[in-house]
Amino acid sequence: MGSSLQSIRHRLDRVGLTLSCLCAVHCVASLVVIAGLGLGGTFLLDPAIHRYGLVVATVVAAVAIGLGALRHRRPAPFVTAMTGLSFMGGGLAVPHGVEEAVLTVIGVSLVAAGHVLNLRQTRLQEAR
Repeated sequence: MGSSLQSIRHRLDRVGLTLSCLCAVHCVASLVVIAGLGLGGTFLLDPAIHRYGLVVATVVAAVAIGLGALRHRRPAPFVTAMTGLSFMGGGLAVPHGVEEAVLTVIGVSLVAAGHVLNLRQTRLQEAR
């Protein structure tokens, strides 16, 4: 794999990690702000945010983890991330609230773990 393509994949893995963390913070903060203060329910719980987030997460994971899987031939990052995306999709299928937040946080945690595994596998392969 070319150096520039590998650099792009590394950056996308880092973007994926950042987006996963931001998504988890959004889920938890939304519950706290809405439950504790009763504010922002229309904006923070807008289903469009979650749908767009899942699309972005899917594209970033597909490119970064997909390219990584082709390079290092290890299924763990791909399987972990795809399981996470499935949980995130499940979060869209339930009503807003605790169930959605739990499914989404599990999902983004698994997607983030997939990106970490992808970065580690690539580093291990480069060290050989």
